[in-house]
Amino acid sequence: MNNILVGCGQITWIRFTPNGAKWLVPEEQVLAEIAQAGYVGAPAGPDSGRSAEETIELFGRYGLRPAPGYVGTAFWEKERRDEILERVRRHAAFMREVGCTELYVAPGGFDYVTRSGQTRRETAGHVRPEDSLTDDQFEIFAETLNLAGEITLTEGVRSCFHNHVGTVIETREEVDRLLGLTDPALVFLGPDTGHLAWAGADPVSFCRDYAPRIKTLHLKDIDAAVRDRGRDAGWDYGTFEQHGVFVELGEGCVDFPAIFAILREVDFAGWVITETDVTQKPTAFESVAVSRAYLRSLGL
Repeated sequence: MNNILVGCGQITWIRFTPNGAKWLVPEEQVLAEIAQAGYVGAPAGPDSGRSAEETIELFGRYGLRPAPGYVGTAFWEKERRDEILERVRRHAAFMREVGCTELYVAPGGFDYVTRSGQTRRETAGHVRPEDSLTDDQFEIFAETLNLAGEITLTEGVRSCFHNHVGTVIETREEVDRLLGLTDPALVFLGPDTGHLAWAGADPVSFCRDYAPRIKTLHLKDIDAAVRDRGRDAGWDYGTFEQHGVFVELGEGCVDFPAIFAILREVDFAGWVITETDVTQKPTAFESVAVSRAYLRSLGL
């Protein structure tokens, strides 16, 4: 599977606080440890404040390549459409400049208040139909995604929709509905395997159903017992994390061999990004090293 580039997300070295994201160690150490663990790249984007050239130079010091970055925002808010599309345009241009042909586009909405009165952060892992966007909001979301796809393609970059627990598009039903409203020639897929499983979907079935549309992936694994306990108890997103819903690749319930068999059938080529958002291992380096060793055991 030499046509697959294995990257590593920096999120394991980051903690999110009310004041924003905070590196647990210097960014340079993060890149060094990603390279040491055997990955070939890490996600990049313009929000770092570095130019594309500066990013390539920084990553290159550690033998790494920039991998596809991420835009998460309120695509369903029509009044923000111009602002959102400009942000997408900026990220797509950056992707082109660093040599990437994909961009993850994802929903925001952790604080979206549902018709049940709870936020999506609170309903994470146990979403009900009344927690979903309205019909109009689904239509607006899809329209904006189609426009985003047109914009990124002018830069030679594909917009790849990314599902995420705790946001307004979490369940298989929500993802299917949104994708059914988008143009597959404009909006591709960059699914997150762990978030699919956490939401109660079967990642293997999802990848089989949408295989031709998948152009990049976030590889994430979860503990099904923690997922089920939290779903029954009605935990919020943070409580799931605290109880260890995220595990290293191969230590959870996601069937990665089956997923990669499906990808091989459609001649998938491109980036896959390993992520363990919050690890229970002693260090982030140990976490990403375990996941890298597992992927090597699969021939990656």
